[in-house]
Amino acid sequence: MLNYEHLSFWEKRTYTEEIDTLVIGAGIVGMTCAIHEKKRHPHRKIVVVERGYLPTGASTKNAGFACFGSPSELLDDLQHIPEKHVWETLSMRYEGLQKLFEIVPKHAISYSACGSWDLTKNPMEADFIHYLNQQVERITGISEVYSDDSVKIQASQFEGFNFAYKNRSEGSIDTGRLIEALHRKCIEIGVHFLFGSEVTSISIDSSIKSVNTQYGCLNSHQIALCTNAFAQQLMPLDVHPARAQVMVTSPIPNLSIEGTFHFDAGYYYFRNVDNRVLFGGGRNQAFQEESTDSMETTKRLQNHLESLLRTNILPNKVFDIEYRWAGTLGIGPSKEPIVLQISPGVVAGVRMGGMGLAIGALIGEKLSKLLK
Repeated sequence: MLNYEHLSFWEKRTYTEEIDTLVIGAGIVGMTCAIHEKKRHPHRKIVVVERGYLPTGASTKNAGFACFGSPSELLDDLQHIPEKHVWETLSMRYEGLQKLFEIVPKHAISYSACGSWDLTKNPMEADFIHYLNQQVERITGISEVYSDDSVKIQASQFEGFNFAYKNRSEGSIDTGRLIEALHRKCIEIGVHFLFGSEVTSISIDSSIKSVNTQYGCLNSHQIALCTNAFAQQLMPLDVHPARAQVMVTSPIPNLSIEGTFHFDAGYYYFRNVDNRVLFGGGRNQAFQEESTDSMETTKRLQNHLESLLRTNILPNKVFDIEYRWAGTLGIGPSKEPIVLQISPGVVAGVRMGGMGLAIGALIGEKLSKLLK
């Protein structure tokens, strides 16, 4: 093991010495925080430290949905959350996506303005859809975002759904290209990375902060904690892990599915990816079991997802499952993310609530503003 103390003069000067801001976590929040911090202070040394050889939690494992609110999710939220908080959350998601597109152009991440469809068995009241449109237009300036588009069900050859509600302002991205683009942007402006370095503890009691890793100690004037679901391992923050499982089929000839889709208040989601179907979710079938930071998939939920896929989404289609994986969300008692200053020079941006793609860039910018 090559500890930091054994590095060369050049390596220490470039990566481990005289760090101005140390960002823990190389996901969307961490990298956008680093980008904003470097733009605000071009001469500062910004180092991002990441436990994995790739971002570990959800940033490289999400389904690539550029979404801000499906009708069934909003209906469920309005029944359990104060109305003001529902629209504040939607506003944050929409603004976050605009912030993301300011950092990485849409074409660089294969953005598709394909729209999304919320699939239901029972109809939604026309007055409720009208109400949603009024609220979303107030927030976004876009009129008639939601509409009944139930003909989509037959066109896509779905079974078990009776109604479909379109959001014409949502889309999809290539998650891999997003992380690649953010990393490239960081490198271009002079942000440094230490991958494969797991932070095991943080000391924040002096003007010089320090973190311990398996390779030794790193000192910094400031620290930004961007580890989302894993934050409690380092700080006593009210965020807890939740596993999200996903699968992708083999290529399917003449696949009629176009766009992105949700059902059951957003707990399930699927889309066409290169003539394959990506399908994930179902955490609501096993909340206790899925309250874990384990990256292992489980037979119980994978079998459940595959059964729905074969019965409702791809009936009468022949395919195999070629990819299976799990990501780790950071959730809590509310959908509001945690963005705070823990102490002078130490900030945290965690608890993305499964919407890190939508709000991550906004949280990264807010964190940078909390730093000196």
